[in-house]
Amino acid sequence: MGILIKPEHLKRYKDIAWLLMKYGRADLVKTAGLEQAVEEIEADGEGHALPAKAEELAADVEKLGPTYIKLAQLLSTRADMLPQAYLDALARLQDKVEPFSFAEVEQIVSAELGVRMSKAFSDFESRPIAAASLGQVHRASLRDGRAVVVKVQRPGIREQITEDMAALNEIAAFLDGHTEAGRRYEFTPILEEFRKTMLRELDYRVEAHNLLTFADNLREFDRIVVPQPVEDFTTSRVLTMDYIKGRKITNLSPLAKIELDGYQLAEHLFQAYLQQLLVDGFFHADPHPGNVFLTGDNRMIALLDLGMVGRLAPRFQEHLLQLLIAVSEGRGDEAAEITVKIGEAKEEFDAEGFRRRVAELVIQHQTAKLENINAGRVVLQIARISGEHNFRLPPEFTMISKTLLNLDLVVHTLDPKFDPNYSIRAYSTTIVQKRVRK
Repeated sequence: MGILIKPEHLKRYKDIAWLLMKYGRADLVKTAGLEQAVEEIEADGEGHALPAKAEELAADVEKLGPTYIKLAQLLSTRADMLPQAYLDALARLQDKVEPFSFAEVEQIVSAELGVRMSKAFSDFESRPIAAASLGQVHRASLRDGRAVVVKVQRPGIREQITEDMAALNEIAAFLDGHTEAGRRYEFTPILEEFRKTMLRELDYRVEAHNLLTFADNLREFDRIVVPQPVEDFTTSRVLTMDYIKGRKITNLSPLAKIELDGYQLAEHLFQAYLQQLLVDGFFHADPHPGNVFLTGDNRMIALLDLGMVGRLAPRFQEHLLQLLIAVSEGRGDEAAEITVKIGEAKEEFDAEGFRRRVAELVIQHQTAKLENINAGRVVLQIARISGEHNFRLPPEFTMISKTLLNLDLVVHTLDPKFDPNYSIRAYSTTIVQKRVRK
């Protein structure tokens, strides 16, 4: 018995089935009864689909549109579900698309704000400075001269994502009920978490609130700046906020890096994220280099695009603090025990094998060369080991691994010799004191 195919979702079934077939999961396509929806795929002599190279995956996902790009970015942290080559390919996904027309921008902004654009802004640049799958950003000036940027949501994007999610949910529910992969990974809860994340990202009022919250939470970090929203010119589809002059840290020239106080900026940024994770329980889940700017005077770091956030309960924070300290000090057995407290054992959980492999991983991390240390990758590998040993970690764990992966990349761009292990150990006492006061 296959999935009940709904004509209105046929194209989406076809896209999903084609992707699964191309990358070696024809078994799932066949079980769901979706073979007829798939165009011809390159096959071997016996008619079996040949799995495509991992490096093609990012380009294929980008062609399918915004829902799949965002879902793939989530899956790029699921080391328990995908081989490392696919994780690396998805981590390189570029959420950059062709901009929509300025006429549509004008129509959306005027409709959302209830006034003509010329009444709200003295200047509004027609060419966007960035265009992504959910929206695009334009520079502008308010009537009082305040320099701002305006994020405008892509027309029709909510309806498109709603349709995509409906088709994905139907397939996920069928696979969960009829396949071993579905029983093992439980696709429906993953999609439900993804749906909630997407709904929050599609409401720019939520991001405006995030900007205010992060600015308040990080007020003691005087070298971190967060743009503030203009509430009178912000709606669910339009976000107006401060323009911060600067450049991506990945665009720094070798000379600029020499003149930069890279270590202090890296330390400041790393500690700010430790506070978000371990004290505030509210963290920016997407600090990739494109969202981290160096201000024009090279003295401060600006955090941009704060739509994707995570929340952590106090008990989880306590376990995460213990885990990061254990990893930073090379105590593998303790790291394994803490991980067991965080997750949930499934049937046939290989407890002994799990503990041994986590302990070995932490010891290898401790003896690695400084420039190869990556706390995010250690957490990601723990997730992979968990999947292989029938142990389920909560969704927050994968979000944290992605956050730490991106954070490691940013701080090592600022200072290639930055030691996150030392920073965790040095800042842990302060973290504990802050947690007690809170």
